Amino acid sequence: DSRYGSLKTCCRYIKKIMKSIKIFDLQKQYNEISKDIKKNIDKVLESGQYILGKNVESLENKIAKFLNIKYAISCNSGTDALILSLKAQGINEGDEVITTPFTYFATIEAIIHVGAKPIFIDINPHTYNINHKKIENVITRKTRALLIVHLFGQACNMTEIKKICKKNKLKLIEDCAQSFGAKFNNKQTGTFGDFGCFSFFPTKNLGCYGDGGIITTNSSQYAKKIQMLRNHGGLERNKHMYVGYNSRLDEMQAAILLVKLKYIKKYINRRRTLAKVYSDNIDNNKIMIPFQQKKAFHTYNQYTIRTKNRNRLIKHLNNHGIPCSIYYPQPMYKISAIKNNYKKLNLKCSEIVSNECLSLPMYPEMDIRDAEYISNILSSFK
Repeated sequence: DSRYGSLKTCCRYIKKIMKSIKIFDLQKQYNEISKDIKKNIDKVLESGQYILGKNVESLENKIAKFLNIKYAISCNSGTDALILSLKAQGINEGDEVITTPFTYFATIEAIIHVGAKPIFIDINPHTYNINHKKIENVITRKTRALLIVHLFGQACNMTEIKKICKKNKLKLIEDCAQSFGAKFNNKQTGTFGDFGCFSFFPTKNLGCYGDGGIITTNSSQYAKKIQMLRNHGGLERNKHMYVGYNSRLDEMQAAILLVKLKYIKKYINRRRTLAKVYSDNIDNNKIMIPFQQKKAFHTYNQYTIRTKNRNRLIKHLNNHGIPCSIYYPQPMYKISAIKNNYKKLNLKCSEIVSNECLSLPMYPEMDIRDAEYISNILSSFK
């Protein structure tokens, strides 16, 4: 290929990238912004205030503004964001929460931790998000809420989901762990429901250098309750209105996120550029590339393909120095911790996608040439 110069140069490049390609590379991003990160962390250390200080307050205000929502309340993790949101709505023992089986276990853990029962419905075969057409089939008198997941950076069909929740008087919680910056009908995920729950895990679109999360809402009443629940149930020392949690984002993580928030649009646009390189260059009828809804602004926290020959494809990629990952190898109702409660459940699309999905390297600092190389290797798969 003329883009790589001579054959000798091309061979050197291939040998180099076979050693260097990673599924994600946090070090590259840190190297680019390390001066600002270190400067912010030093200021925190010098201040002597490490919990719920000015950096946390600033981050909450800036994220609320970015998402165009009234309130953003930080917490210790995306999982805690889900738990606190469920608790704030009074969901507990005996209640049912409808959700997707094709997600990370944290989504399900949160429902179980508040005493409620997850009710699983199948996913959309194209987006892999919850299939809104199946929601009303499982609503009972015990159903209190719908917990949807904007998977891999693509929004669910929020127009239809909002209609269903309004009609059936259901609370709506959005799991936005993988969808910071994603939109549906030009409206940010995390702003449609009663609560939006975001994760700042390091590999997310907006990630810190540890655990962290944030909850969004347009309700002042909910916002105040979340602020209390995250801080042992009260806003003042020794005044506890609820039995709460110790779930506070620390000042250093907030300081790191304030730096990275400045670059979030750049990071997301880069992910979308890399995704386009993949989609334009993967030419193989044995591989299904991601589908993007017309109304959705996909942020590609993961670029997930499908193939009926996943094990052979993994071996093919590994032989060419390309790492990959499986999100998620089985539907949640088959997870050991809860499978005895769902022995008869078999959701066709969730089963198929779990057996066929495979995620490729994807991070903003990834070289375009790496994405082209990976695409060529995928195209050569037989």
